[in-house]
Amino acid sequence: MVTILNNDKYDFFPDAGRAYSIGWKVIRVYFVELLVVSIVFAILSGPVGFFQWQVDHFEWFIVPLAIFGIAYGIFVAGPIGYGVNWVFLKAVRGERIEIRDVFMVFQRNYWNVVIANIVVGVIVGLGLVMLIVPGIIFACRLAFVPYLVVDKEMDVMDALRVSWDMTRGYGWQIFFMGFLAFWVVIAGLICLFVGVLVSLMWISAAFASMYHAVESKNGIPEIRYTGQ
Repeated sequence: MVTILNNDKYDFFPDAGRAYSIGWKVIRVYFVELLVVSIVFAILSGPVGFFQWQVDHFEWFIVPLAIFGIAYGIFVAGPIGYGVNWVFLKAVRGERIEIRDVFMVFQRNYWNVVIANIVVGVIVGLGLVMLIVPGIIFACRLAFVPYLVVDKEMDVMDALRVSWDMTRGYGWQIFFMGFLAFWVVIAGLICLFVGVLVSLMWISAAFASMYHAVESKNGIPEIRYTGQ
């Protein structure tokens, strides 16, 4: 796949509306490539559904299926999701993308990706239990972790710290992006399966655009260590 986007013509700025605007332009240029990537991810995420099965009464075979679904989600589907985020970031940057880029995460910082996915999920989940608002704040401030652990190959703690620093001052913009994402998905549902895929592509491109805009404007914060 050789489509190249000249993204010099886009005025990247950390703004929710600008991110969605640029994201839409990106998927128009890379539509075929990103659609294929999204379909591949949707197919590969299928086994996670084993964990979501609901039955009227306990059956012994549900246990291994549930365990498989959890393990698959943690060690395969989750990392591939991070790989998809990286593909969208490459598209936003105007770089060449290929299907195999989705699986590069298994060669680029794999275990930190696995742990980061778990840690962010736990932090956001606990925050949501704590009256919801803390979970929303954590989700906004840790939104850049997937890009940092794959693109910059940071370890988990560094990615958490850097994402927290990078999103300082942009929390409301990221929150607004999440709010808009809800309505984008609703619009996609009205258009059925293809519409949902396009909606998710647009949202992914928008968030990648926001990360790229913040990185371009402020750079990557220096990692600060405490102690010896």
